[in-house]
Amino acid sequence: MDRAKEIVILSGKGGTGKTTLAASLSKLIPDKVIVDADVDASDLFILLKPDLLRQDKFKGGSIASIDTKKCIQCGECEKKCRFNAISRNKEGSFVVDSYKCEGCEFCTYVCPVNTIKMNPQIVGNWYVSETPFGTMVHARLIPGAENSGNLVALVKREAQLIAKKKGLKSIIVDGPPGIGCPVISSLSGAALALIVTEPTLSGIHDLDRILATCKQFNVNTKIIINKADINQSNTEKIQQFANKNGLEIMGKIPFDRCVVKNLSKNLTPIDSDNCGAVKKEIKKISNDVLKYLSE
Repeated sequence: MDRAKEIVILSGKGGTGKTTLAASLSKLIPDKVIVDADVDASDLFILLKPDLLRQDKFKGGSIASIDTKKCIQCGECEKKCRFNAISRNKEGSFVVDSYKCEGCEFCTYVCPVNTIKMNPQIVGNWYVSETPFGTMVHARLIPGAENSGNLVALVKREAQLIAKKKGLKSIIVDGPPGIGCPVISSLSGAALALIVTEPTLSGIHDLDRILATCKQFNVNTKIIINKADINQSNTEKIQQFANKNGLEIMGKIPFDRCVVKNLSKNLTPIDSDNCGAVKKEIKKISNDVLKYLSE
C-alpha cells in the first residue's frame, strides 16, 4: 500500500482557529489517523477526548557528564569547549553546565582518560490514543526543550505505520503555527496544506510567510479564511493575494460567537446546531478535502 495522504493544517501564527478546524475535520473525515504535530503546545486532545493506549519517552540531544573520580584535572575539556559549558566547582572539580552544553561531544575526544560520557536527555513524551473518531498520535515537548522538529517527524512516522497497518489512506495533521523547524517537519511528505488565516494585516503578512515555506516543499496549498466577514476589505486583499499566487480559497468561515461558547465546553462548531453558518462552511471544506483524497 502507498503512503497515506497527509493533510496538514497550518497557520502563520497561533490563534487563527487552526486547531478548531483540525478537530472539526477529524470528526467529519472518516477512515484516517489523526496527528497533533503542535508538540510545543498540543491541545487537540482537549477537543477529541482521547483514551491513552501507549506512551513513550522521546530522547533529544545528549549532555556531557564528567566522572570526577576518574578525572586527572588536566583541564583540556575546559580549554576546548567552545560553549564555555565546563568549569571548576567550589570543590575544584570540573563539572558540566547542562544549560550551556550543546552536546557536540568534542570534550569526549580531547579527554585523555575517557572520563567524559554523553547522556541522552528525555525532552518529551509521545502518545498513541484512541478517540471516537479514529486513532490519534500526539506528543508534548518539555517546555524549553529542543528537537521539536524531530518529535514531529516521529509522530508522523508512527501515524504512517498505523495507517498502513489498518489500511487507512489519509492522515489529518494539526500542524504547529509559524514557519519554524516543526512546521518544516510537518510539511515534509505532505500531500495538501490548508493554511488558516484571518482578515487582518498581520494575518495577511503571516499568510505570505507560510506560503513561501509551503512552496519550498512543493506542497499543494489552499487557503481557509476564518472570521472572513469581520473585515471585508482585508478578505478581498487575501482573495487578490490568492489570485496572484494561483491559490484556491477553499473556505470562508464566518464569525460567530457560538464557536467560543462551544469551545468553552470542549466542543467544536460542528457538535451542535447553534453554529449553523460555521458548521455549513466547515462541512463544505470537509467535502472538498474528501474529493481531493479520492483523486
